[in-house]
Amino acid sequence: MKNKIIIINIFTIAYCINANAQSTIENVLSEISKNNKTILANTQYWEAQKLQYKTGLTPYNPAVNYDYLIGSPNTAGNQTDFTVTQSFDFPTAYIKKKQLSEQQIAQAEFQFTAKRQDVLLEAKIICMELVYRNKLQSQLSQRKQNTEKLLSDFQIKLNKGEGTILDVNKARLQLIEINNEFQQNLSSINQLNQKLTGLNGGNAIIFTDTIYPLIPNIPAFEQLESEIETTDPIRKYLEQEKLVTQKQVELSKAMSLPKLETGYHYQGILGQTFQGIHAGITIPLWENKNTVKTQQANLLFADLNLQDHRNEYYYGIKQLYEKYQNLKITFAEYQTVFASLNNTTLLNKALASGQISTIEYFMEMSYYNNAFNNYLQTEKEFYEVVTELYKYKL
Repeated sequence: MKNKIIIINIFTIAYCINANAQSTIENVLSEISKNNKTILANTQYWEAQKLQYKTGLTPYNPAVNYDYLIGSPNTAGNQTDFTVTQSFDFPTAYIKKKQLSEQQIAQAEFQFTAKRQDVLLEAKIICMELVYRNKLQSQLSQRKQNTEKLLSDFQIKLNKGEGTILDVNKARLQLIEINNEFQQNLSSINQLNQKLTGLNGGNAIIFTDTIYPLIPNIPAFEQLESEIETTDPIRKYLEQEKLVTQKQVELSKAMSLPKLETGYHYQGILGQTFQGIHAGITIPLWENKNTVKTQQANLLFADLNLQDHRNEYYYGIKQLYEKYQNLKITFAEYQTVFASLNNTTLLNKALASGQISTIEYFMEMSYYNNAFNNYLQTEKEFYEVVTELYKYKL
């Protein structure tokens, strides 16, 4: 019973640590979504576009004309003409313009969402890379300390006449290699944090987590692909583009109908006045020639573009899912092996007892370290591919 309580406590602590790591990444993404210059610029741009899409829905400006004509000879008298006119498109055009505006505004939302997801995906991938680099840095620090102790021990033995300069040199070379890897990894950490700071609009972010976020239960490919496609903003944008083009075809047809003009006309001449209603109509012969055909061609293009995206997106997700499955198997195998493996302690004991030589020790240690590095790399790639699969939730 006691053992069960201990196990439960261990899992509870592990869950809390993972939850904190997830919260930290979520906080980073929350900050970037508020401060990122690309997101802010896109927000302003699409707000301006929405206002633009609402422009032109009303009738044309009214026109006022005034003419004062001096007659010749004087007996002809002077003539005054005053006209107020208002031009209109055919009534159905205003309905089509409003419908087109609504579709364009809806399309703007999908475009903004897609851009925002791109930025947040980039930020989250950087966080995954930083978790990997931070974990690796911790390992390199331990290796550095272990090798420094070995070098110190070999130096003491050499000074006592019990060791050889060859052992000292081997340890020095090993320490140089570890120090080089340590510094390169530290440089990569600094560069990645600078990238996060850049994505955060220049506001500094130092991401120090060494634990990846919790992974949701990933369903079968068909279910996941359906969820992703349903919420894909690019697909929705292209579907909306098709609807926009359909409305543009309808508007083009409406704009090809006669335009109307009405108003008030006043005329005064030789002491007589005439006033009444002004009416006019434009005959659509040449102005909108081929406009409808152009929009119909654009509609065909939009439909083909949508089909192309669906096809490309489907196989892109399928490739990511297959990569996830393969990495899951390899990652699980690494976890099983390294869960019960502690080569550093065993090799140190074997070297101290004289069971292995110095060169054998460093060869075995190098093999173990390379394998552990590959384990960390596989772990990182596994979490990155899961992050890409769940981009649609960002």
